[in-house]
Amino acid sequence: MRVVTISVNGLEQAVEKGFFDWLAEQDADVVCVQDHRMRAYEVEDKNLIPEGYEAYFIDGELNEHGGVGIYTRHFPKAIMYGFANEQADREGRFIQADFDKVSVACVLAPCALGREDELIGEDDLTVLDHKDEFMEAFGLHMQKTLRKRRQFIFCANLQTAHHVTDASPLYHKTDFSGFLPHERAWLDRLFDEMGCIDGFREINKQSNQFTWWPEQTEGSRKKAGIRVDYQLLTPGIRKTIRDGWIDEDTRFSDHAPVIMDYDIEIGF
Repeated sequence: MRVVTISVNGLEQAVEKGFFDWLAEQDADVVCVQDHRMRAYEVEDKNLIPEGYEAYFIDGELNEHGGVGIYTRHFPKAIMYGFANEQADREGRFIQADFDKVSVACVLAPCALGREDELIGEDDLTVLDHKDEFMEAFGLHMQKTLRKRRQFIFCANLQTAHHVTDASPLYHKTDFSGFLPHERAWLDRLFDEMGCIDGFREINKQSNQFTWWPEQTEGSRKKAGIRVDYQLLTPGIRKTIRDGWIDEDTRFSDHAPVIMDYDIEIGF
């Protein structure tokens, strides 16, 4: 089974830049798309479904919330829209497809980079506060999920890098959201305490393996990178990993796709 995760910064513009042409060459079974920035019904209305795939998408109250979606070659047994968190579900941040032997979810955390102290809403909530609240809620969901017998792959743009090797030096010296101590500590708990697996890091321990080159850093695409896009696994999948890489040569958005191969039979 091949699983692709990518943040597209708007699905329409990504397709215009050749996303579907690239996808046709990947032979992927499941493709998780974050930050599509459109209404879910428009995916079908505008024929934004690659040949041979079914599409399941969720949007937020505002297009700027991003929204997530799943393309799959295999009919799922069930689709779960949201994870029972009111705010996150209103913003379209989670969707899950259940297959016979594994569930694949698509997740998008709020981005606070460059807007950390900006106020939103009427409760003096900052953008960073909003992100932190989502991460806390998603962490509780992951804690419950990791106790289940069922196996899961979470394709997630968490807007946060874990280790020093996951971020260029620019982030080591600044107070950008995405590499703050408390954000990294959240990932420590996810991996070290809850037992979640960082699929990509299971097979690639090299530094400078980045998936995002944000405009806010004003750095070159190579030098100002950070790895925020993950395939998070339940422990039972760890030994099924066969390969995985970041395709840095794409130009559909300022994120690169993460592609992972698993020795899992997805069909029925």
